[in-house]
Amino acid sequence: MRLDEPVDRLLPELADRRVLRRLDGPLDDTVPAKRPITLRDLLTMRMGFGFVMGPPEAYPILAAAEEQRLGMGPPKPATPHEPDEWIRRFATLPLMHQPGEQWMYEMGFAVLGVLISRASERPLEAFLRERIFGPLGMEDTGFHVPPEKLDRLATCYRTNPETGALELYDGVEDSQWSRPPAFPDARGGLVSTADDYLAFGRMMLDGGEHGGKRILSRLSVELMTTNHLTSEQRVSSGSVPVFLGERGWGFGLSTIGSDDAALATPGATGGRAAWARPGLRTPSRTWSGSC
Repeated sequence: MRLDEPVDRLLPELADRRVLRRLDGPLDDTVPAKRPITLRDLLTMRMGFGFVMGPPEAYPILAAAEEQRLGMGPPKPATPHEPDEWIRRFATLPLMHQPGEQWMYEMGFAVLGVLISRASERPLEAFLRERIFGPLGMEDTGFHVPPEKLDRLATCYRTNPETGALELYDGVEDSQWSRPPAFPDARGGLVSTADDYLAFGRMMLDGGEHGGKRILSRLSVELMTTNHLTSEQRVSSGSVPVFLGERGWGFGLSTIGSDDAALATPGATGGRAAWARPGLRTPSRTWSGSC
């Protein structure tokens, strides 16, 4: 599939999109999309639909997404829908912005996971295991933890925003990740270990190679780690926070340019791993990580 090919061929549900006239407007106040959604739009999170910081009652589009149980936000609770049903429900909603107009966090990757599954004609995890996890030796990475490894799963906590106290977010025996999900979520549904994630990072650092084997072409890695956003595409629309700040975005990676030395090492990249589930314990320590 070419980068600028519309996704309609594999995701016909997303053909002929409608777009809200304004973000907080009624769902029937829309205009036709100026062009189809492309693979490049999904990879760069410029699909026109994403995370909005605000109460659902102030944004009908958020209330509608919540009603459809699409799983916007943290991965717990998970959406109960299988991929075909999820994309069908998603397609009932208008886009928030025109395709390619603005960077919006996360939802493009959920759609991308469905697209990968249809393109490869297999479940998303099977594709990832064949093309990435297996060749990299990432034996502890997946969308759930099998029973024989549950004793290595770290308990996940979160901070109560009102009291500041730590509260249980996801346990072990009853963990959401103790069973295969209905929807393998490409936004951040994987559980992993530091060792596995290090193997992935080293492959990227080595230009797509691992142990002398080619996992990704060097050109693919260069495209992934190059900023594809204009300054206008990074600008917030007011209610949509700019998670990137002054950073750019490649294909699934945030990028830091030479003018951003105060933030981190110029030329560095960061993975899309905001919703991270603590991973499995390594022999000597517990780590967090997601892919």
